[in-house]
Amino acid sequence: MSGVGRAHARGVRTLSLDSPDTRNALSAPLVRELTAALTECAHDDDVRAVVLTHTGTTFCAGADLRDPPAPEDLVRLLRLVVELPRPVVARVTGHVRAGGLGLLAACDIAAAGTAATFAFTEVRIGVAPAIISLPLLPRADPRALARHCLTGERFDTAEAVRLGLLTTAGDDVDAVLGPVLDGLRRAAPQALAETKKLLTARVLEAFDRDAADLTALSGRLFSSPPAREGMTAFLERRDPAWVL
Repeated sequence: MSGVGRAHARGVRTLSLDSPDTRNALSAPLVRELTAALTECAHDDDVRAVVLTHTGTTFCAGADLRDPPAPEDLVRLLRLVVELPRPVVARVTGHVRAGGLGLLAACDIAAAGTAATFAFTEVRIGVAPAIISLPLLPRADPRALARHCLTGERFDTAEAVRLGLLTTAGDDVDAVLGPVLDGLRRAAPQALAETKKLLTARVLEAFDRDAADLTALSGRLFSSPPAREGMTAFLERRDPAWVL
């Protein structure tokens, strides 16, 4: 079962991706529930900030290949994270793959434990990181991003910080996030909302300009013969036909 756990302490709402049996893959139900939970946060005056975290050993494995969300729903979720009038802080203690990196990029602040690993695995199943490029391209280092998106290589937290996917990393992610959350609790809510608007303006420009085209591209790629072969190979735990 997909689900989103909820907890609240001193103005911070913690939302936990809680579908460890699918490695917190973004299924249609999970995307709907996370969208609803974030929308609640946007209208709750008791929420100063949101922490997005996970259960299990994986923050998010990307799109659920057995029950994927509609591309439009994924765009809506990512934009909601960017537009939310409360800061969204990612707390990562596990692995992040593909679409999960888009979720990470949409957050305002991201911290991870040093055991976490990351990979843009889209090219290895015959698709491209189309929709997740909306929050990703305005925020990440383009040269480093090119290598990782084109090869699908796995990389560590130090590289994720250098790339711009993470704000910070440490052995104890909660110790790293302690001063961050304390700072957010000391900030005026209106000031946080207006400051976030300034910081996310370029990201939202990308959504306004490119979301429709990238949604169409994602749909075409996921329904293509290479993608069918790549996803079948992934589910069957074998190399796809194009591997040399």
